[in-house]
Amino acid sequence: MSSLKGRDFLSLADYSAEELLFIINTARLIKERFYSGERIIPVLTGRILAMIFEKPSTRTRVSFEVAMKQLGGHAIYLSWRELQLARGETISDTARTLARYVDGIVARVYEHEKLEELAKYSDKPVINGLSNLLHPVQALSDIFTIMEKKGDPRKLKIVFVGDGGSNVAHSLLLGLIILGGGITIACPKGYEPVERIMDLYMEISKETGGYAEIINDPVEAVKGADVVYTDVWISMGMEAEAEKRLRDFAGFRVDSKLMRYAKPNAIFMHCLPAHRGVEVTDEVIDGVWSVVWDQAENRLHLQKALLSLIIP
Repeated sequence: MSSLKGRDFLSLADYSAEELLFIINTARLIKERFYSGERIIPVLTGRILAMIFEKPSTRTRVSFEVAMKQLGGHAIYLSWRELQLARGETISDTARTLARYVDGIVARVYEHEKLEELAKYSDKPVINGLSNLLHPVQALSDIFTIMEKKGDPRKLKIVFVGDGGSNVAHSLLLGLIILGGGITIACPKGYEPVERIMDLYMEISKETGGYAEIINDPVEAVKGADVVYTDVWISMGMEAEAEKRLRDFAGFRVDSKLMRYAKPNAIFMHCLPAHRGVEVTDEVIDGVWSVVWDQAENRLHLQKALLSLIIP
């Protein structure tokens, strides 16, 4: 396998199964070293990561900052509102300037096209820290967690309950089918993955044998599941649609009754932040099924692996 140095990380669809598994295996080794007491692995000494955030963040911001510190480098947080971007400087000019100062860029934006433009004009790797279309660092660390807890994803029934058109659902779908696995998405009608993602799915699945199925009945979808995953129904920027979405998603909340249709040893996942009592109940997210906090921690280890592999 060729080196990943200098590669952008905008979508899991830009990587092969071999490359994704290599990143995950590197994360596993880094995590093992972390728990053996090796908290600092100075492979990025002197390297700087710029972090451009148009949207609020807890886990993405903190995990990337800590990751760079634990790899011997440094991260600079840059609020979109505090950059010249807020005063009309073009993304292309910002990208070309930052590339002269830093070794990599993480960006968390509303429109995916902004990431694509950053990557086009930066000669340093650009990482998608979340866009309206995709959340690849979240999904890949989630697949790492699934493998850690349940084994080979190709042998598992993985069910996403909620908005099938969300960035997390899109990236989970792509990651799992690239690896030759599958995903069942339980969503109301009108909330399926967008056409751009389904076109990619059709193209990739022909080569890998991965599959996706869309079901509008959450009970039917969750029957026999090894993994049940949900996310917020109202993402940042969708607040105006809140009332409609709450009506449309009635019946899709993950509670103990729904979890009992899954396998007895099934796990529950949520990428956080959670709207408790809305898409998930306390008894599930805090209960015996939940691996949510291990899932959140694995963002750190996966991102250390990613940064160490792609930053030149």
